Order: sequence, then structure tokens, then C-alpha cells
Amino acid sequence: RFSMNPGSMNSGSSCSESEPFALRVLGDSMLPEFKEGDIIIIDPEGAVHDESFVMATVDNEYIFRQLRIVGEQFYLQPLNDLYDTVEISGYNDIAGVITQKSIPGNRKARVKYT
Repeated sequence: RFSMNPGSMNSGSSCSESEPFALRVLGDSMLPEFKEGDIIIIDPEGAVHDESFVMATVDNEYIFRQLRIVGEQFYLQPLNDLYDTVEISGYNDIAGVITQKSIPGNRKARVKYT
């Protein structure tokens, strides 16, 4: 989770709320695909679909998970089975889509997600 106030992600910066931004992965909830310390790029206007990796709000905190859409229900699923899947109300809870991952210390190690 990321302790930031929803709606103020770019507070105090000159960046537009629609510009992609980077965050460092904390914790092990998205292992094995995302390790602690990996850098992820989040696009607030990225295309959201089932199985997208997303940044969403849960209980006024940001959380990084894989989106699962089952019928009319939306879930945030961790890749690590030690963590719980969380239900969200829908697209309005999604703050952005992870479009890329890079590994610090290895400039060529980049993975793109669509």
C-alpha cells in the first residue's frame, strides 16, 4: 500500500494529473512478478481491462494489485497468495495502470505491460 491521499497524488508538483509517474514497489504482495525495489510506471489514463496491473484506492490508501473483473464485480488480486483479494466498487477506484517496470541497477531490465 502507499499512504497517499487520493486525489492529491501530484499535489505540490507541476505535473498534470494525467501524466505518467513512477513509484518504487514496497513489500512482497506482488511477487514473483514485482519485487520490492522495482520501479513501476503508472499511467493515470491507461486502458483498464481484466488482468491489468493497477494502482487503486482502498480505504483512502493506494494499493498496487492485478485487476480482476468477474461479471459486474471488480477485485484487486495480489500475485502472492499470502495476501487477500479485495473487492472494489469499479473503475472509479482505479487511479492508474502500470505500464512498465524497471529494475534498479540494471538499465536494460525493463518490462512493458499493456
